[in-house]
Formats: sequence, C-alpha cells, structure tokens
Amino acid sequence: MATLLHIDSSVLPVSASASRSLAELFRATWLEQHPEGTVVHRDLAVHPVSHLTAAAHHAGYLDPARHDGEQAAAFAERKELIEELEAADAVLIGAPMYNLSVPSTLKAWIDNVVLIGRTALGAATLQGKHVTVVTSRGGAYGPGTPREGYDYVQNYLEGVFGMMLGMEIEFIVPELTGAPVDPAMAELLPLYEASRSRTREEATALAERLAARLGEAA
Repeated sequence: MATLLHIDSSVLPVSASASRSLAELFRATWLEQHPEGTVVHRDLAVHPVSHLTAAAHHAGYLDPARHDGEQAAAFAERKELIEELEAADAVLIGAPMYNLSVPSTLKAWIDNVVLIGRTALGAATLQGKHVTVVTSRGGAYGPGTPREGYDYVQNYLEGVFGMMLGMEIEFIVPELTGAPVDPAMAELLPLYEASRSRTREEATALAERLAARLGEAA
C-alpha cells in the first residue's frame, strides 16, 4: 500500500489558492486510481514547523546518545519530519510564489528535512523518490516575459529536491493567478484561463501516471 505525503504551504484556503486546488485535484485523482493508498497531509500554514535552531542543527550530526536535553528536544521534531518524508512512496508539495520565493513555512520544513549524511548529498534515503511540486504565481515568469529570470522558486526547489536530495522532481506551474482579482490584469484573463485548464490536465495526468507506477512497483 503506497503512501503519498502531501505538503501545503499557501496561507489561502483552497477556494482562493491555485496551489491548494491543484494539489487537491492531484491527490483526489491519485486516490481514485490508487484507492488502497494512504495520504498523509501536512498543512504548514495551519501547523507550521519550527525554524531550524543551533541545537537542532548540531544534533543532526551527533550520536543521539550524546544529545543534551535541549538538543534532544529540538531534534525530536526534525526526526519526525525526516522519517515522515522517508516513509512516503511519493511526495506532493504546494509551493506558491511569495515575493519571488517560497513561503517561509515551506523553507522551515525544508531546512528540517535536509540533513547531510542522511537525506542529502550522497545519502540514499530519498534517492529516486518522486516529488510533484505545484508552484503557482500571480504573474508570468516564463521565457520572453518581462519577469523572466526572477523565478527563484523553481530553480531553488530543483536544487533542493533534485541536486541535494536526489529526488525525481516534476513541476505543475499555474501562472497569472492574480488576473481574476486584480483589475489591472483583466486583459490577461484569457491567458490565466488557458493556464488553469492546462495545469488541471497536467495534474490529473501526472497523478494517474504516478498511481499506475506505484501500483506496478507494489
């Protein structure tokens, strides 16, 4: 029985969040195709994890038997997050663009689960595991747009999950999500609708493909 770890980080509810609504569609499709599967949902906006502290950082490189009281307490949450990620067969992450980067809650989660010698840089615990990232943005940042080169979300997450953790990463990228709510973007509504339709199709197809792949591997 496969397990999908679903991480949300948008501060908005699903009715107002492109990343949440697409991740929800992905999850629902995955469960339809893989009904015996399990979803573990962690909502970082509702239940944020602790930012990395010196005690939690240093504890990651020490034998647990050598942890002092502060280190043991600080590392307990890190250990839970790492083990939850390691136990998942696939990962789904909602990562909207906030001020050209990821939400601080998602960055805190990443800082906790990246542990050199265990999950990162040559370690094998996450090698080859599939992660789907839904990264939404209010404007357009693709090739040829005025904001090309200012997308620090996708490059950053490719570096973290691909290079550092050795995971297999795929992106679903809805753009121009500000068009329905910003009168100044009204002329871009057709492009927003096209992006919304395309990414919903991508989410459905990718969830079906992943469910089939995990089913074959079972």
